[in-house]
Amino acid sequence: MSGEKVLLTGGAGFIGTVLCQRLVASGRRVVVVDDACTPRRSLSGAAHAQVQLVARDLLDIDLRPILAEVDHVVHLAGRPGVQSSWGSGFSDHLRHNVEATQRLLEASLDAPVERVVVASSSSVYGNVDSGLVAESHPVSPVSPYGVSKAAVELLVGTYADRGVPAIVLRYFTVYGRGQRPDMALRRIIAAGLGGAPFPLRGDGSQERDLTHVDEVAAATIRALDADVAAATAINVGSGRPVSLRSLIGLVEERLGAAVPISVQPHAAGDPQRTAADIGLARRLLGWSPGVSLDDGMADQIAWQLGGGGAGGATPTARLGAGVA
Repeated sequence: MSGEKVLLTGGAGFIGTVLCQRLVASGRRVVVVDDACTPRRSLSGAAHAQVQLVARDLLDIDLRPILAEVDHVVHLAGRPGVQSSWGSGFSDHLRHNVEATQRLLEASLDAPVERVVVASSSSVYGNVDSGLVAESHPVSPVSPYGVSKAAVELLVGTYADRGVPAIVLRYFTVYGRGQRPDMALRRIIAAGLGGAPFPLRGDGSQERDLTHVDEVAAATIRALDADVAAATAINVGSGRPVSLRSLIGLVEERLGAAVPISVQPHAAGDPQRTAADIGLARRLLGWSPGVSLDDGMADQIAWQLGGGGAGGATPTARLGAGVA
């Protein structure tokens, strides 16, 4: 609600930058804790005054003074990536996903916050053969990254038992302007625009549930005020999985150019299918996605054609995305 103050960790990242914009647009003040660059480049005019940047790492900052002054917390900070979590990379995921989350939740024990929203991932489900996966499905990750996110969720439950009003949002594959350079759609589009061939791991039959970043921001904002019990986990996805081969074809059709590919072996920890049952999000958050894959892809392509900079226009009004 207007006038509230939100601590946003990871606010300079892909999802965080868009969410920061939306929080400011809703009249909220935002404290961004992120050791990366400032999201202020994506805001304009008076909005700057509503954002306080704290350029620090969650692993070494004392969060208690900040938490004493905010109404809500959105915890997006963490280390993404399935492939980077194998081998020696796992220690990095443990520190930035598990340890950083524990420090935040511990600091929240005596804080007067009304809600803590913690970002998790569809990777906690592991391999799902068919149908849409609901939150009641067993958690069975197939990568160290998924294991780290499952551990984060267990921490949320542990601290919820001690009174921290924390809930979990399980984000499925997020796309749109600002998407990270290691993610599949950005690499597919880049290949179609004359970049390096897209490294297609396996036969391309893998299916992904794609959710536009505007929709993810909208669901996250709704989670701040919704009447949801602590420790609840909620899927944030589209419920409309698409295969990588189909995604390549859609990009080729829109660009009018072939996407060169480099076929590679199937990647360890890469699930065959992700597909979200979003019934719980509809019931508890009053949220459902409205950005079509075609429109969302147009948004990302336009952003990448523009150089992939910070000037990508928000498609919310143009696409009719629901925003809290």
